[in-house]
Amino acid sequence: MLAFQQFQHDLARHLRDPHHTRRPAGVPARRMAVYKELLFNNICGFVDSCFPVCRQLLGDDRWRSLCRTFYRDWPLHTPWFREIPREFVRYLDEAHIAQPLPRWLADLARYEWAELAVDVMDVAAPAHDAQGDLMACAVVLNPARIDVASLWPVHRIGPTWRPRQPEPTFLVVFRDAQHEVQFSEINAVTARVLVLLDENRTGRQVFEQLAREMARSDLQALMGLGQQLLTSLREQGLILGTQS
Repeated sequence: MLAFQQFQHDLARHLRDPHHTRRPAGVPARRMAVYKELLFNNICGFVDSCFPVCRQLLGDDRWRSLCRTFYRDWPLHTPWFREIPREFVRYLDEAHIAQPLPRWLADLARYEWAELAVDVMDVAAPAHDAQGDLMACAVVLNPARIDVASLWPVHRIGPTWRPRQPEPTFLVVFRDAQHEVQFSEINAVTARVLVLLDENRTGRQVFEQLAREMARSDLQALMGLGQQLLTSLREQGLILGTQS
């Protein structure tokens, strides 16, 4: 390794973990302190702004400690600042974190991240027929959406309430026609319907598949319920229409 590369590695290691790695030779302590504070606060700023509820519930000291271990231990491979919150969610999901955390924290963070992700999602509505027959034609879903399946009711967690036991919850976070971020609580069946609709199917094909999966023989009754569900999802803005 060339000398300047070794210096870069030593500098990065010290910036990430100044308490356990030595400052590179030749770098003044005062100047290094400025870099340490600047970089850490910069990373924390993106994390703080995306996860206000998580931060409030953990408290400032525990939250700052968690940000410190994220900054120290998690390899950030993206150059995009806006991807830092997604990496923080991955860290909570995948890393072995010594600090004891609430069991629902990772799910709550994923929900908070989804709001930001949908807000900045760079997608455009595809061509569609807003009044098309949802049962007979391939359905077009709102592309500015994230489906959130959680073991906890993350949309209800806040300063005055925390869950004691898991409660499986299905949510859709989406951007409406006015470019406002909304969320809708759905059930497991509706969540499955959205997955099947993502496969470029007609409403009829989706509910035929659902009837097989649920071993239901009353296909016509299910089709009637399916029509009502798809109409409701279109009214909410989760369905845009059908392929034109």
